[in-house]
Amino acid sequence: MRLDLTVLQRGLALFKPLQRCQLCHVDAPWQHAVCQTCWQQLPWRSQPVQRQEMQIQVAFDYLYPINRMIQQFKYEQQLQYQLLLAGALQQLRYDKIQAIVPMPISTARLAERGYNQSLVLAKSLAKHLNVPIWQPVTRLQQHAQKGLSRLERLEDIHQQFQIQTVPKIRYRRVLIVDDVVTTGSSIHALKQQLLNLGCHKVNAACVVASAD
Repeated sequence: MRLDLTVLQRGLALFKPLQRCQLCHVDAPWQHAVCQTCWQQLPWRSQPVQRQEMQIQVAFDYLYPINRMIQQFKYEQQLQYQLLLAGALQQLRYDKIQAIVPMPISTARLAERGYNQSLVLAKSLAKHLNVPIWQPVTRLQQHAQKGLSRLERLEDIHQQFQIQTVPKIRYRRVLIVDDVVTTGSSIHALKQQLLNLGCHKVNAACVVASAD
């Protein structure tokens, strides 16, 4: 059953004055729901990562406690972590863009989780950067890739992304937003479809980078 994000987010706002740091649970939040000490001790990454011949902006390495928060935010509907995760994306530096493209998920995954975690983060960043959300590409059924060769995996991923009916509005400079980047294959596949739509510059940003 799909979650009503608006109702949940309003509920979080009501309890904000009573909150403590989401990590230490002792001090009052300093920014993005965590205290200053915990914020500074997070596994920040100082450099972008290189994946599929593409430079991707990343806020964190995939280490504790961010790895745990990502898992709970993504699979256990712990939406309170969006404050920290989206706030981390706001710390990155971006080239001038016209729109944000959240990483799409299949309808099956959407039904299973109730929401697209990348869209939740992208909406927050879009508001921060004052640009629209653009979703011209859909994702077909996502298959398990265990047992496939690297070439077979790349081919399978590229086949998952499909352009919707050609949109009336197109953007030349866009930013792909996802929660985790590993090999970068999904980002690369989405980028190719955006280039097919006429985008001239496609950048990407993720909350965390795990080992490829």
